[in-house]
Amino acid sequence: MTDEEEATETEEEALQLSAEEMESRLEEASEALEAAETEADLDDVEATVGRVAEALETADFPEDEEESPGEEIQSRIDELREGIEEKRGPYAEDVLEEIEAFRTQLTETRWTANGTPATREAVDAYLDAAGDALDTEFGDAADEDPEALAAELDRVAEAIEDADLDPDADADTVAALVGATEELETGLDEAEEWDDLQTNEQLRAEGFYDVLGHYKDYPVEWAALKEHEQQGNVDQVLRALDALDSDFMERHCMEALTRMGDPAAFEEMHARAQKRDKPGIEALGKMGAGAEEAVDTLLEYVDEDSDPQLQKVTFRALGEIGSEEATQALANKLEMDDDNVRPIAARALGLIGDTRAIQPLVETIEEDEERTVRTAAAWALRQIGTREALEAAAEYEDAREYTLQAEAEKAREALEEEAAAVEA
Repeated sequence: MTDEEEATETEEEALQLSAEEMESRLEEASEALEAAETEADLDDVEATVGRVAEALETADFPEDEEESPGEEIQSRIDELREGIEEKRGPYAEDVLEEIEAFRTQLTETRWTANGTPATREAVDAYLDAAGDALDTEFGDAADEDPEALAAELDRVAEAIEDADLDPDADADTVAALVGATEELETGLDEAEEWDDLQTNEQLRAEGFYDVLGHYKDYPVEWAALKEHEQQGNVDQVLRALDALDSDFMERHCMEALTRMGDPAAFEEMHARAQKRDKPGIEALGKMGAGAEEAVDTLLEYVDEDSDPQLQKVTFRALGEIGSEEATQALANKLEMDDDNVRPIAARALGLIGDTRAIQPLVETIEEDEERTVRTAAAWALRQIGTREALEAAAEYEDAREYTLQAEAEKAREALEEEAAAVEA
């Protein structure tokens, strides 16, 4: 009989084992597992358990038995397989995986001023321990920069790969590396991360409270916020907005940023505007031309007739930003139904100053029945300020509405001043 035939016969026998034979073989496997010292020993145990598992899949136990032995045998199989896995290793590959994880932890974590030197100390200790295990010298980790520390770990990983460690022949070396790696994990976990700090500690570390001397306002964050607004410290106001989980402080931070109108806050305010955040949109408007990149976002809200408050703040912001890209969209809203929003559209057109808006504004004064809308359109013509726009507004000096009369008179005065200047 050939070896192949013997192997086939053995497989067939394995598939015809009785419950008693399965239990007997599993008991032998359990004893072999306890005595196993090498990976080869564990491979033999695993092969035995595998043959029993195959036999169990095809076993046909008598139906008259009160309890089928299959469940208990499967439980023994699962238990033995778990025991085999627990007894295997450790392997050099496990150490390399841990090193890669620590490398990521070093470079992607924001460490505090106290945590940075602690990471260097942890890596330095690891270089010594790994060097002892591999009988080599890695030197000291002199640089605290996370990228530099990660590079030090790369050197250890390369040395482990070059050593081609065998889990049996080099078991002591692998065990020593595992122990060193566990110490590195402890060291990095104990190093102080930015996220470990309380909010007020983070703000203090960033110098948020440094502007405080004697103050009257509470909470102290509000007092510091006022100082930063006065000093134009947009970065500190944004820091407080991000860190302080308080509706009160969020409102005051947004109001401060709106008053400051500094384009340095554009990214944060634009992100808020993209979520239809009205204070964010208002803040963008106060940035003027510095927020021109947000015009496309704001134009998406122009036709939101179901949300007039969103339209109002959007129209104002578009007007303050002053991009002529918004002219047509706003001119279209001069004919919308909402009497409270139409005047905002007219004023926005005046702020933009695009002469293409003159004709729609003139038609609004002629045809709209609302005093506030007609007055806003005349005001807008004055802001555009060309002769054509001023003459169109000045025609209403005898208008019935006092507010429209006032705008027309101001337009006439502007024309006269212009004429006097030309004559001079």
